[in-house]
Amino acid sequence: MTDYRERAKQYHEAIREILLKEWDPIGVSQIPEAQDEYDRYVGGVYGLLITRVDRHALFFHPWQIETDRMGLSGNRQGTEAIADKLIRLRDRTEGTR
Repeated sequence: MTDYRERAKQYHEAIREILLKEWDPIGVSQIPEAQDEYDRYVGGVYGLLITRVDRHALFFHPWQIETDRMGLSGNRQGTEAIADKLIRLRDRTEGTR
C-alpha cells in the first residue's frame, strides 16, 4: 500500500473512532448494530483535515450535522472538544507537533 493510501486509511479509522466514541450525538456508540452510524461523515471530516482548515471549520462541520441534519439542539462544548481532538489527530498524523 502506498504511503498516501496508508495515511488516508489511518485518518479514516481514527476519524471513525472519534465520531463514534466521542462525538456520538445520538448516543449509539454502545449499540453493536449501529457501529457504522457516522461513517457517512468520515470523508467530509477527512477532506477538511487534509486541506488544513482552521478550528472553526472543524467545529462547524459536525456542529452543522448535529443541529441542521439531525435536528438536535447540539452540544457546543462537546463539539468544540471534537474539533480540538481532530486538530491533534492531524498534527500527530502529519508530524507537525
